[in-house]
This record gives sequence, C-alpha cells and structure tokens, in this order.
Amino acid sequence: MKTITTAEQFNELISGDQKVLVKFYAGWCPDCTRMNMFIDPIIEEYSQYDWYELNRDELPEIADKYDVMGIPSLLIFQNGEKLAHLHSANAKTPQQVTDFLSTQQ
Repeated sequence: MKTITTAEQFNELISGDQKVLVKFYAGWCPDCTRMNMFIDPIIEEYSQYDWYELNRDELPEIADKYDVMGIPSLLIFQNGEKLAHLHSANAKTPQQVTDFLSTQQ
C-alpha cells in the first residue's frame, strides 16, 4: 500500500478512471495497527483497486472534507468522486472489510 503525503497527490490519484481505495489511519490508532495485520491478503484479492493510505493527522483537511470521523476508514474514489465509505466501526475484522468490498463489485 502506497502512502499519500500531500493534498495535491491525493487529488491527482482520485481524479482518474481507475478506482482508488484510500485507507485513512493514524500512527496512534490500535485498530489501524490491527487492520495492517490482516489487510495484505485482501489487497491481493481486490487488486482491481489501487490501494493507498493517508495519515489523517497529517492531512486533516482531506479527512474532514470526506467525513472521515473515525479510523481506520476505507474510502473508494473514481473520477474525483467518493463512491463508497467503510466507517471505522465496521472495519474491525477481515470479514467486515471483504463484505464491504464484495458489495462494491
């Protein structure tokens, strides 16, 4: 998973035709660390997405703009639009993440 470090990079990545999945996280977040332990096989299974992560503490204006209230949250973008949002309360297990992604097909 590649890291987004600037708002310009974020805006460029989400504006393309390719579906982009962005994981919003923070370094102090235990649920984010837990997600990191199970996300790799999910990334492989859902390789139709370009996967990125964004530290909400470093780019809070983006998190605010897209209503990311809790972390980790997974957001899917295409052509500059937010298509889907898996909120942190529903992103605690591999099953919750794969259920969300399977409904996006």
